[in-house]
Amino acid sequence: MAIKFALLGCGRIGVMHAQNLAQADGARLETVFDPNVAAAEAVARANGCTVSTSAEDAVDKADAVLIATSTATHADLIELAAKAGKAILCEKPIDLSLDRVRACRKAIEGCKVPIQIGFNRRFDPGHRAARDACAAGKIGKLEQVVITSRDPGMPPRGYTAVSGGIFRDMTIHDFDVARFMLNDEPTEVFATGSALVDPTIGSEFGDFDSIMVIMRSADGKLCHINNSRRASFGYDQRIELFGSEGMIISDNKKAHELKLYGSTMTDAAEPYLNFFIERYAEAYRAEIAAFIAAIRDGRPTQATFDDGYRALVLAEAAVESARTGKKVEVRDIG
Repeated sequence: MAIKFALLGCGRIGVMHAQNLAQADGARLETVFDPNVAAAEAVARANGCTVSTSAEDAVDKADAVLIATSTATHADLIELAAKAGKAILCEKPIDLSLDRVRACRKAIEGCKVPIQIGFNRRFDPGHRAARDACAAGKIGKLEQVVITSRDPGMPPRGYTAVSGGIFRDMTIHDFDVARFMLNDEPTEVFATGSALVDPTIGSEFGDFDSIMVIMRSADGKLCHINNSRRASFGYDQRIELFGSEGMIISDNKKAHELKLYGSTMTDAAEPYLNFFIERYAEAYRAEIAAFIAAIRDGRPTQATFDDGYRALVLAEAAVESARTGKKVEVRDIG
């Protein structure tokens, strides 16, 4: 029997999740809810489901809940769904505040429901293959992880104002995938940043648009993360794993593999895919498939509530490091 899903949030990413749920094996998109009724009705029409009058109504009608609302609502909706006994897939982050995440964790203690956080990059086929090859010993002992993540352009200023800053908003994906690749917990973080793309980001929001992070794990493995809010050639997403006996690279994706050679050019190609939904389309589908399998088989999810908490701990350490200019020891990991 198909698992009945309620989708909370019908914005840009909610529209994508609705399409993926409607097409996923073992799932049925039962109902959607969004305070913007027109947006909810449009998603319902496109995917053949009902519109609920409230989040509570949507949760009541479903076996599982996919939370794709604004970040400030995530923890409240996790608590609502968990106390109702529903399986939960929630977009990242759980919240921008560690205290709120801790309070949420305490509030749902004893709620024995699967919870998966939307760290979709864990499910990217290239990233997953790189990790699997590393785990199989293909490059000997892992020594360094290098993560490049650059957006095609700046987000809207309204989004920047409520995003929590680049480390909590953008780099949090990279903190999670760093833990995933290292298979270890970073214990030291050094971060620095600049406002190079838009200097007013710093003066108006106290934020950065260009950052670098160095982390060291307990056993000495090193990780370098570099982010930029602007890449003129498209969405730049690469991971390099360097080991004692070799290297693995999970590279960018292109719209096609055409190479053109002529008198004025060689090896020309189109820019990289220009949007995260396109770049990680396979990962988003695989994320939902893994969640459905976890519910069906009674297994732990592959990106847990604890993973969401630990990524935010690293983000907070990076914020402190960038503010003070000093290396930060990661203490609050419990």
